[in-house]
Amino acid sequence: MKPRQKRLAIAMGLLSATGIVVALVLNAFQSNMVFFYSPTQVAAKEAPSNRTFRVGGLVQAGTVQRDGLKVNFIVTDTAKTVPVRYEGILPDLFQEGKGVVAQGKLENGVFMAREVLAKHDENYMPPEAADALKRAQKGQSRLELTMGQPAQGDTAGTAAYGAGKQP
Repeated sequence: MKPRQKRLAIAMGLLSATGIVVALVLNAFQSNMVFFYSPTQVAAKEAPSNRTFRVGGLVQAGTVQRDGLKVNFIVTDTAKTVPVRYEGILPDLFQEGKGVVAQGKLENGVFMAREVLAKHDENYMPPEAADALKRAQKGQSRLELTMGQPAQGDTAGTAAYGAGKQP
Protein backbone atom coordinates (compact mmCIF):
# COMPACT_ATOMS: atom_id res chain seq x y z
CA MET A 1 0.00 0.00 0.00
CA LYS A 2 1.27 3.42 -0.88
CA PRO A 3 1.50 6.15 1.80
CA ARG A 4 -1.28 8.11 0.08
CA GLN A 5 -3.62 5.09 0.22
CA LYS A 6 -2.77 4.55 3.91
CA ARG A 7 -3.65 8.16 4.76
CA LEU A 8 -6.91 7.87 2.82
CA ALA A 9 -7.80 4.61 4.63
CA ILE A 10 -7.07 6.19 8.04
CA ALA A 11 -9.14 9.29 7.17
CA MET A 12 -12.06 7.12 6.00
CA GLY A 13 -11.82 5.03 9.18
CA LEU A 14 -11.87 8.13 11.39
CA LEU A 15 -14.76 9.63 9.43
CA SER A 16 -16.86 6.47 9.71
CA ALA A 17 -16.05 6.09 13.45
CA THR A 18 -17.11 9.71 14.02
CA GLY A 19 -20.34 9.09 12.10
CA ILE A 20 -21.12 6.01 14.22
CA VAL A 21 -20.49 7.91 17.47
CA VAL A 22 -22.71 10.81 16.37
CA ALA A 23 -25.50 8.39 15.37
CA LEU A 24 -25.33 6.62 18.76
CA VAL A 25 -25.41 9.91 20.69
CA LEU A 26 -28.40 11.20 18.69
CA ASN A 27 -30.22 7.91 19.20
CA ALA A 28 -29.63 8.13 22.97
CA PHE A 29 -30.96 11.70 23.04
CA GLN A 30 -34.06 10.77 21.08
CA SER A 31 -34.93 7.77 23.25
CA ASN A 32 -34.48 9.80 26.47
CA MET A 33 -36.45 12.87 25.37
CA VAL A 34 -39.66 13.44 27.29
CA PHE A 35 -42.13 15.96 25.87
CA PHE A 36 -44.70 18.00 27.80
CA TYR A 37 -48.40 18.01 26.92
CA SER A 38 -51.34 19.84 28.46
CA PRO A 39 -54.60 18.03 29.31
CA THR A 40 -56.18 19.72 26.28
CA GLN A 41 -53.51 18.24 24.01
CA VAL A 42 -53.91 14.82 25.63
CA ALA A 43 -57.70 14.97 25.11
CA ALA A 44 -57.10 15.95 21.46
CA LYS A 45 -54.92 12.82 21.10
CA GLU A 46 -51.79 14.86 20.32
CA ALA A 47 -49.82 12.99 22.99
CA PRO A 48 -48.11 9.70 22.09
CA SER A 49 -49.90 6.58 23.28
CA ASN A 50 -46.84 4.31 23.40
CA ARG A 51 -44.14 6.67 24.75
CA THR A 52 -43.40 8.34 28.03
CA PHE A 53 -44.38 12.01 28.24
CA ARG A 54 -45.24 14.65 30.82
CA VAL A 55 -48.65 16.11 31.54
CA GLY A 56 -49.06 19.20 33.67
CA GLY A 57 -51.63 21.55 35.06
CA LEU A 58 -53.54 21.97 38.29
CA VAL A 59 -54.75 19.18 40.59
CA GLN A 60 -58.53 19.49 40.37
CA ALA A 61 -60.10 20.17 43.78
CA GLY A 62 -61.95 17.23 45.33
CA THR A 63 -60.42 14.58 43.08
CA VAL A 64 -57.55 13.21 45.18
CA GLN A 65 -58.30 9.65 46.33
CA ARG A 66 -55.71 7.82 48.41
CA ASP A 67 -55.48 4.11 49.12
CA GLY A 68 -52.21 3.54 50.93
CA LEU A 69 -49.48 4.43 48.43
CA LYS A 70 -51.92 4.39 45.49
CA VAL A 71 -53.24 7.82 44.56
CA ASN A 72 -55.79 8.80 41.91
CA PHE A 73 -56.36 12.44 40.98
CA ILE A 74 -57.31 14.61 38.02
CA VAL A 75 -55.03 17.14 36.33
CA THR A 76 -56.76 20.04 34.58
CA ASP A 77 -55.80 23.07 32.53
CA THR A 78 -59.26 24.54 33.21
CA ALA A 79 -60.48 23.40 29.78
CA LYS A 80 -59.90 19.62 29.77
CA THR A 81 -58.97 17.02 32.37
CA VAL A 82 -56.79 13.90 32.53
CA PRO A 83 -57.22 11.20 35.20
CA VAL A 84 -53.87 10.26 36.77
CA ARG A 85 -52.94 7.15 38.73
CA TYR A 86 -49.72 7.08 40.76
CA GLU A 87 -48.23 4.59 43.17
CA GLY A 88 -45.62 5.96 45.53
CA ILE A 89 -44.91 8.78 47.93
CA LEU A 90 -46.12 12.16 46.72
CA PRO A 91 -44.07 15.34 47.22
CA ASP A 92 -44.84 17.32 50.38
CA LEU A 93 -46.09 20.28 48.31
CA PHE A 94 -48.66 18.18 46.42
CA GLN A 95 -52.12 19.69 47.07
CA GLU A 96 -55.47 20.11 45.38
CA GLY A 97 -55.66 23.28 43.34
CA LYS A 98 -51.87 23.54 43.00
CA GLY A 99 -49.60 22.98 40.01
CA VAL A 100 -48.29 19.52 39.22
CA VAL A 101 -46.32 17.79 36.47
CA ALA A 102 -46.56 14.00 36.11
CA GLN A 103 -44.38 11.80 33.93
CA GLY A 104 -45.58 8.46 32.62
CA LYS A 105 -47.67 6.81 29.90
CA LEU A 106 -51.29 6.95 28.82
CA GLU A 107 -53.07 3.59 29.20
CA ASN A 108 -56.76 3.18 28.38
CA GLY A 109 -57.48 6.88 28.92
CA VAL A 110 -55.73 6.98 32.32
CA PHE A 111 -52.30 8.54 32.74
CA MET A 112 -50.12 6.04 34.64
CA ALA A 113 -47.54 8.27 36.35
CA ARG A 114 -44.10 7.01 37.31
CA GLU A 115 -43.07 10.38 38.75
CA VAL A 116 -45.03 13.32 40.17
CA LEU A 117 -43.50 16.77 40.65
CA ALA A 118 -45.20 19.53 42.64
CA LYS A 119 -44.52 23.22 42.25
CA HIS A 120 -41.77 24.64 44.46
CA ASP A 121 -43.39 27.77 45.85
CA GLU A 122 -46.30 30.09 45.26
CA ASN A 123 -44.70 31.78 42.26
CA TYR A 124 -43.22 28.79 40.43
CA MET A 125 -44.87 26.75 37.72
CA PRO A 126 -43.07 25.10 34.81
CA PRO A 127 -43.21 27.45 31.82
CA GLU A 128 -44.92 24.80 29.67
CA ALA A 129 -47.67 24.27 32.28
CA ALA A 130 -48.23 28.01 32.76
CA ASP A 131 -48.39 28.49 28.99
CA ALA A 132 -50.89 25.64 28.59
CA LEU A 133 -53.10 27.06 31.36
CA LYS A 134 -53.11 30.50 29.74
CA ARG A 135 -53.99 29.07 26.32
CA ALA A 136 -56.77 26.92 27.79
CA GLN A 137 -58.24 29.84 29.73
CA LYS A 138 -58.24 32.07 26.65
CA GLY A 139 -59.99 29.38 24.63
CA GLN A 140 -62.54 28.80 27.39
CA SER A 141 -63.32 32.53 27.67
CA ARG A 142 -63.89 32.75 23.92
CA LEU A 143 -66.16 29.71 24.06
CA GLU A 144 -68.20 31.16 26.92
CA LEU A 145 -68.60 34.47 25.11
CA THR A 146 -69.70 32.81 21.87
CA MET A 147 -72.26 30.75 23.78
CA GLY A 148 -73.65 33.92 25.37
CA GLN A 149 -72.27 33.23 28.83
CA PRO A 150 -69.90 35.76 30.38
CA ALA A 151 -66.42 34.73 31.43
CA GLN A 152 -65.58 35.18 35.09
CA GLY A 153 -64.59 38.76 35.81
CA ASP A 154 -65.97 39.93 32.46
CA THR A 155 -68.14 42.93 33.38
CA ALA A 156 -68.72 43.96 29.77
CA GLY A 157 -69.91 40.46 28.93
CA THR A 158 -72.13 40.44 32.01
CA ALA A 159 -73.70 43.75 31.02
CA ALA A 160 -74.30 42.55 27.47
CA TYR A 161 -75.57 39.16 28.61
CA GLY A 162 -77.94 40.57 31.19
CA ALA A 163 -79.06 43.53 29.07
CA GLY A 164 -81.97 41.66 27.52
CA LYS A 165 -83.39 40.45 30.83
CA GLN A 166 -85.87 42.46 32.80
CA PRO A 167 -86.05 41.98 36.60
